[in-house]
Amino acid sequence: MKIVIFNPQSSFSSELQKKLSSLGKVTYTKTREELPLQKLLEMAKGSDIIGVDPDPLGGFEKAKEKLTKIMESVPNLKGVCLSSTSFGWVDLVWCKKHKIPVSNVPGYSKESVAEQSIAFLLGSAKRIFISDRRTQKGKYELMRGFELKGKTLGVIGLGNIGSRVAELGIGIGMNVIAYNRSPKKMKGVKMVSLNQLLKESDAISLNTTHEESNNNMIGKAEIAKMKKGVIIVNTVDRELVDENAMAQALKSRKVDTYVYEGEDLVHTPLAKLEMR
Repeated sequence: MKIVIFNPQSSFSSELQKKLSSLGKVTYTKTREELPLQKLLEMAKGSDIIGVDPDPLGGFEKAKEKLTKIMESVPNLKGVCLSSTSFGWVDLVWCKKHKIPVSNVPGYSKESVAEQSIAFLLGSAKRIFISDRRTQKGKYELMRGFELKGKTLGVIGLGNIGSRVAELGIGIGMNVIAYNRSPKKMKGVKMVSLNQLLKESDAISLNTTHEESNNNMIGKAEIAKMKKGVIIVNTVDRELVDENAMAQALKSRKVDTYVYEGEDLVHTPLAKLEMR
């Protein structure tokens, strides 16, 4: 069996390397940096299994198109293994049509992502990010933030990471409510409908798995239901949010702060907004 991994060997422990080697011949990329598509196609030629990280493909926003081209070039492909929790950067419709199983890492960086979500929330509430930007420009201004204790945190998606975000939210004294697509219970967390969460939350953390079916799940209609001055933290995927609607909400201050992750910070209506 030929296994090609778009990730350097150094990313794997010696134990994992041994396990992979026991399955067949394994080829790794030499770096996590973006590689030309032609190089990726050459590496994938004749492979049975592809293990893939988005970085060598140019990041999440380029990975989907490149990965599809790679899979199309491998006639005997038996499976694709992702190094992420999200399936959002894979053409699952194509994979299903061609009967290619795709696996992910459900608990990947659970603590790290959850802590980052809370850090973004604290940084927004305490005006750390905007104060830093203004101070760097020599525009010091005393800014008043607000306490999160007693405020309501709405967690959308109560999986491994979302559950940990909820725990950390409880730890800093927030009232935590959550929405999950499938029924779920968690101590200290009130399960509500998505509509109720949007209406009651002072801060919202997006932790649901991204799929094409929930693209723009936060749009103009959803934002209209939210409290004025809500903070939204999105550590999942930009496609969960309608960025045109979000830009308008930030301009009107319906949304106080929106934190998102993405490599392309130019081709988005959010890039045109000035820090206030």
